[in-house]
Amino acid sequence: MIRGGFAAVEPATGRSLPAPFAAATPDEVDAAAARAHEPFVHYAAAPAATRARLLGDLAAALDASADSVVERARSETALPEPQLRAELRRTTQQLRLFAAVVTDGAWRDARIDTADPARQPLAKPDVRSWRVPLGPVAVFGASNFPLAFSVAGGDTASALAAGNPVIVKAHPAHPGTSELVASFAVDAVERAGLPAGTFALLFGAGYEVGRALVGHPLVRAVGFTGSRAGGEALRSLAAMRPEPIPVFAEMSSINPVIVLPGALAEAGPAIADGLHASFTLRTGQLCTNPGVVLVPEGPAGDAFAQRLVTLTRATPAGAMLSANIGAAYEAGLRRLLDHGAILAAAGGEGRGGSSGRAMVWQTTITAVTADRALLGEVFGPSTLLVWYRGDDDLYRFAEVLEGQLTATVHGSPGELHRRGPLLARFAAKVGRLVFNQFPTGVEVGDAMVHGGPFPATSDGRTTSVGTRAIERFTRLIAYQNCPDAILPEELRDANPRGIERLVDGVRTKTPLLRGDRQ
Repeated sequence: MIRGGFAAVEPATGRSLPAPFAAATPDEVDAAAARAHEPFVHYAAAPAATRARLLGDLAAALDASADSVVERARSETALPEPQLRAELRRTTQQLRLFAAVVTDGAWRDARIDTADPARQPLAKPDVRSWRVPLGPVAVFGASNFPLAFSVAGGDTASALAAGNPVIVKAHPAHPGTSELVASFAVDAVERAGLPAGTFALLFGAGYEVGRALVGHPLVRAVGFTGSRAGGEALRSLAAMRPEPIPVFAEMSSINPVIVLPGALAEAGPAIADGLHASFTLRTGQLCTNPGVVLVPEGPAGDAFAQRLVTLTRATPAGAMLSANIGAAYEAGLRRLLDHGAILAAAGGEGRGGSSGRAMVWQTTITAVTADRALLGEVFGPSTLLVWYRGDDDLYRFAEVLEGQLTATVHGSPGELHRRGPLLARFAAKVGRLVFNQFPTGVEVGDAMVHGGPFPATSDGRTTSVGTRAIERFTRLIAYQNCPDAILPEELRDANPRGIERLVDGVRTKTPLLRGDRQ
């Protein structure tokens, strides 16, 4: 981690913070990849307890240094201290969660089909399979989560848990935070007795370092959270390699909210309050920000809109994460303002520069179904109110909707029950369907899905949050007729690790007896 070159900027003031950082050179990228490749076999074969200790020690170090981590992140992002402390707790929770996943061992998905030499017309062989790590993983730090989706965030935690060395490309908007967190990761690697190349951090203010990482032949997968343009660029680079690699990119989502008539009549003011809190949270800089809300025409809808307008006009502008994000947000607002089919319903006070003023817009189903560009993401505290007349309009909207991280439906039990086919249309377009709540706030657990069909993510079969995230950085391998003594412990007859396995179609932790192997 070499200093001297570009500096972090304090978003709230525009002031450059001291101690600049240098972008990694091509030689330094090559060296980091080589150092990550060298310990791969060793780290992949390391006992589960070793990998769990690495993750647990990193979580403990972050907890012990919470004040310094939060203070640096606050200065580099302008995010409020309470939000950053909550994000730090989420980060350490993720690390400890994956430590438990590694210890449990069920993520390996161990399966055993025992042999049956007497089977006719062909003998059945003994086949055993499980998940194994891919190799060095390049992780790109996210702009909007300096902790939970950055150096020690979910991509890093899940990749390390699976047995992959990790090279993090720090986001240039918060390099000091990245450096501090990386120092704890380096220490945790050393305490676990693992090779230094198990973890590395690289800096870069432009695109060169990222391109070099994705194109390096020793890098085996990529984790990315950011813009659609950035994610698609990385996908293209990975696909053009002589040996293509997977890119797991979270990219773009407008997270529509559908308010059904019954819910509007029963709880319109509360839904408006919740929507306002959701789309302005963290100055709207969340991947689950509800950027579109569908409301039925009529007096109840008018009252809902007026309440939302009143709340928005009273919302003070907040500092955006960086000048670039602020400029992109203003460009998105201008795109909506210049569109003839959209009206500005309300706008909060704005300060210009990198400040984010809250905005509410309104239009019709006819307009958004005729021009899908109106359903593009505007990353900031903005939401588009779309008037609809009935279920036919909602079906039309579902047809033109691109893949999303979430869709939210507010409805009474009876009207939800009657709209099963409509809900199925929306479920086909999202990774998470939310009922009578709001999409901001992603619970970290076993059941969570934070993904979705393209362009929400590059691979809608995966999630970047929750224990299933570990599956992204693994592949399957099978052993046929392999001597028991050279099998991985998890696949041996005795099951010395005591993990759950699928044995001849039955989930069990019971060891196989010698007689079970024909």
